[in-house]
Amino acid sequence: MFALPQIIPGQMQWILFLLLLFINSMEMLAQARRKKLVSVALFENCTGCVMCSEDNGCSTCQQRLFLLIWRDGIREFGACVHACPPGYFGLRGKELNRCSKCRSPSCESCFSKDFCMKCKEHFFLHKGRCFSACPPDTLAQSSTRECQEKCEMGPWSSWSPCSNQGRTCGCRWGLATRVREATRSSKEEAVMCPMLSESRKCRMKKRCPGEKNEKKRKGKREKKERKKKRKMESLMVT
Repeated sequence: MFALPQIIPGQMQWILFLLLLFINSMEMLAQARRKKLVSVALFENCTGCVMCSEDNGCSTCQQRLFLLIWRDGIREFGACVHACPPGYFGLRGKELNRCSKCRSPSCESCFSKDFCMKCKEHFFLHKGRCFSACPPDTLAQSSTRECQEKCEMGPWSSWSPCSNQGRTCGCRWGLATRVREATRSSKEEAVMCPMLSESRKCRMKKRCPGEKNEKKRKGKREKKERKKKRKMESLMVT
């Protein structure tokens, strides 16, 4: 059997010091790699920047570009973009154009910090705000993901003339209809509300005006033609 060498307390301190130094060096190397990856992947080597640094990315952008501040933990990095990403809106200034973040985390696209134009999935838009469920007195529109105010309907119109396939006479039964439209301040709002209609069965005039006299005239013509035909037949026989 081999005897383990005895470690002097002073030597133990040196071993611990070297071990801590090695661990610290590896952590610094990993941070440098992460920093390089973030700089290359997110900011594309400071494209569009007027002023740029390896530590913080872009700080000033070329004209018409927006400065986007990207936070990674406690550090901030800048990038110059043509259009602000989802969750941000473009704010133009005399000296700097900046991408400012929407206040609501459920907002995907906003016009200003507090006015949302499009909500994220599973949320509904109503008056510039995002809701998980539409407020009372509104209806959820699944196609547009918006909350529509319930329609206030006006009075019913008068009943239409009784008709059957476009005719108002010559049949025994027909239908009369009436409609009810929404009362809105603008045409755009009124279009969003459905028009209500209802029908009822009604009795029609069997004969149209002048139809009786026309039948009489037609009968007389036919009778006259038959009489003329018989007379011609009798002359041919003789």
